[in-house]
Amino acid sequence: MLRKNFEKYFGHDECEFFSAPGRSEIIGNHTDHNGGKIIAASINMDTICAAAANGTSCVRVISEGYAGEILVELDHLEKISADSGTIALLAGLMEGADKRGFRTGGFDAYVTTEVIQAAGVSSSASFEMLICAVINGLFNGNRMACTDYARIGQYAENIYWNKASGLMDQMACAAGGAVLLDFSDKEQIKYENVPLSFREMGYEFLIVNTGKGHADLSGEYSAIPEEMAEAAAALGVERLCDSDEDTLLKKIELIKNDRAGLRAIHFYEENKRVEKASASIREKDAKQLLELISESGRASWELLQNCWSMENPKEQKITRTLALTELFIKKIGDGACRVHGGGFAGVIMCLIPLKNVNDYKSYISKYVGEENIYSISIRSVGAVQL
Repeated sequence: MLRKNFEKYFGHDECEFFSAPGRSEIIGNHTDHNGGKIIAASINMDTICAAAANGTSCVRVISEGYAGEILVELDHLEKISADSGTIALLAGLMEGADKRGFRTGGFDAYVTTEVIQAAGVSSSASFEMLICAVINGLFNGNRMACTDYARIGQYAENIYWNKASGLMDQMACAAGGAVLLDFSDKEQIKYENVPLSFREMGYEFLIVNTGKGHADLSGEYSAIPEEMAEAAAALGVERLCDSDEDTLLKKIELIKNDRAGLRAIHFYEENKRVEKASASIREKDAKQLLELISESGRASWELLQNCWSMENPKEQKITRTLALTELFIKKIGDGACRVHGGGFAGVIMCLIPLKNVNDYKSYISKYVGEENIYSISIRSVGAVQL
């Protein structure tokens, strides 16, 4: 079907196929932009495309669910404004690849996705990493590394979307499998795969869409790295990873923005949780891992404060769904839940014992709808040419 749709729109069927997954952040909420640590994973929702070089300086993308053709002229990227949505993102990816020394060129692509839009499983990063895989496969002989993909995606979001994106989303989509990420070195992203399977531990990994996207909340999202940087400046450093929690406690009175101080505490405590979670995974200690994920969820709610929008505090789909899920977990005496991804709106993640999954789905579907509950598995490969 993908080949047929490509031929329908572009007039020939000679094409290559590419795929990039969505991502799940297991633990390490909003730490990447300040040099923190995260455990994340690519998931079995993916974005795929058929693509072929077209011998011109134009990139033409048809994406299911997006009205019309997404057209970018490589010779006129300066004419594209930051408020032009996917067109701007595509332009940023092409420019970002060029600035990192890779070949680019015009191509045609027909794209379709299973990744939930604007809901915290990184539909944008999945698209970005897909386009990077296309650039790599069509023009660079597959010599680009997943860290190159991530840097290019971050460049596109920072420069062409005016979004203070870190690198976690892109790395999780690009690398594949479950990965321990360390962003403390600004020049080199450190990552290693970790042997994580929730099913082997006896739990179903679920994503619950709470019913509101976060596409219109980029200001609240960007405020988190901005306020953490504000706290870091009070400590005399650029990023929080360049200082420590003891220094924060000594100088917290210098941080006049109390929320920035709370978010800094979250950063340091979350880093500790990630390190402990990595050990729990390697030791197959499911009990401790779930406790750490639950702690992460509470810290996001209380310290990071990204479970509801300050602009519309009466709408709290994330916190309501978390509260309802915690009641269920308390009743059965097992499981964990937390906000997932950027927060403020979108999805939560939860880990439910396999024997209780059907009961939980029946319970929570009364509040969010059956169609908004997804069983997730960790995908072993990242953004690739098929």
